[in-house]
Amino acid sequence: MRTIAVDGAPKAIGPYSQAVAAGGFLFTAGQIPLDPATMKLVEGDIAAATHRVIDNLVAVLAGAGCQLTDIVKTTVFLADLADFAGMNEVYARRFGDHRPARSTVQVARLPAGARVEIEAVAKLP
Repeated sequence: MRTIAVDGAPKAIGPYSQAVAAGGFLFTAGQIPLDPATMKLVEGDIAAATHRVIDNLVAVLAGAGCQLTDIVKTTVFLADLADFAGMNEVYARRFGDHRPARSTVQVARLPAGARVEIEAVAKLP
């Protein structure tokens, strides 16, 4: 196993890694809309939050030599499923024609009061 740590994504704020490469795959920690420079949640609506989350994922993926098109599965956690349409619009735009498997669930609460969190599994190059 190899751990991944990059400067372009929020630092791990607990006993975990931004991602772990193992068995030909990269397993990312869930990313919330933290600005890596300030470690504060980005302001704005669910679209702004989702863009930041995907930017964070892109940075972590790049640290292992991967990109969005290498993702095989994502899990999206929403604090409110009413945000699904706004999240999904940004998600679809950012992933383009690539369609990894995905689960989306509503949860009672997310770290730091975030509205969205996304984790991914990607195939290593």
